[in-house]
Amino acid sequence: MNTKRRILVVDDEDTLCDTLAFNLEAEGYTTDTAYSAEEALTLDLQSYDLILLDIMMGEISGIQLAKIIRSNPATASVPLIFCTAKDSDDDVVAGLELGADDYISKPYSLRTLIARVRTVLRRTAFRRQTAEPSCLSVEGLCIFPADKSCSIDGKKLILPRKEFELLLHMMKKPGHIFSRQELLDSIWPDDTVVLDRVVDVNITRLRQKLGNYGKYIITRTGYGYGFAHN
Repeated sequence: MNTKRRILVVDDEDTLCDTLAFNLEAEGYTTDTAYSAEEALTLDLQSYDLILLDIMMGEISGIQLAKIIRSNPATASVPLIFCTAKDSDDDVVAGLELGADDYISKPYSLRTLIARVRTVLRRTAFRRQTAEPSCLSVEGLCIFPADKSCSIDGKKLILPRKEFELLLHMMKKPGHIFSRQELLDSIWPDDTVVLDRVVDVNITRLRQKLGNYGKYIITRTGYGYGFAHN
């Protein structure tokens, strides 16, 4: 049984939505329904293992909802299956380009849909287990791995790529001291010649940009750098 797998069905056809939810429940899944994208957005979307959504809905379409889901670091890894009457090649391509994991055209048999659900859940299980955390934070400092952004006290902070990667690398293992060589190997793996001094320069710039939070980037003379918060 799949009692721990949570599925959300989003479709403005109430009867179809309820029927699909009933059959998924019969297969052992925990299933919720939303009769519009607006209603779906009031739910804790990151708690679901799979979302089935229709394309043609009210003011917010399934395509728009998928964009919202994929743009949010907290929900970016949630698997999506489009269930829709639209079946042109353009619709299929648009759905897949948004990151949908499968696409099923109406009318479909419940047996086929449930088989697709099983396949997507099996295929995406490892992806969700190994996905980046949605946010790493210390007090007012937040870093979002999925969209490569950072904020300080609610204000967005733009960091160059290497500085962002340095901060993320250290925040993933708080208290760990990385040698300069470890940081070079992790952050500059493809550069043929990079001096140790490059690490020092980037750390200095990063500390300055983090303001009061720069104090959490620590130096261990003779060893290297780390991120520590007491």
